Amino acid sequence: MTTTEAAEVTPDTVEPADHDHGVHGYHKQKDEHLKRLRRIEGQIRGLQRMVDEDTYCIDILTQVSASTKALQSFALQLLEEHLRHCVADAALKGGDEIEAKVEEATKAIARMMRT
Repeated sequence: MTTTEAAEVTPDTVEPADHDHGVHGYHKQKDEHLKRLRRIEGQIRGLQRMVDEDTYCIDILTQVSASTKALQSFALQLLEEHLRHCVADAALKGGDEIEAKVEEATKAIARMMRT
């Protein structure tokens, strides 16, 4: 699911989080995420090749920008999945857990905004 697809989170649509056993919000899209990260890795290797081949600075900077945007897009997708899965699960449980998850997500957003 992407940020452009709105989905209402209800107790019926949230799967219980099992953080201690490796099941996270991105679990269902793991293969797609790995494919995306491999593509980004290829972009980074391309940057190394460009430097090695003495490519024009502006061309390298253009590729840096594309790689940065790809990583930012990946991070945003991962954050959305965290909110839909981990934070929504904590909201269902209530108590201190929701406060901790909201604070954790807020700090992650702040880190993303600094980059």
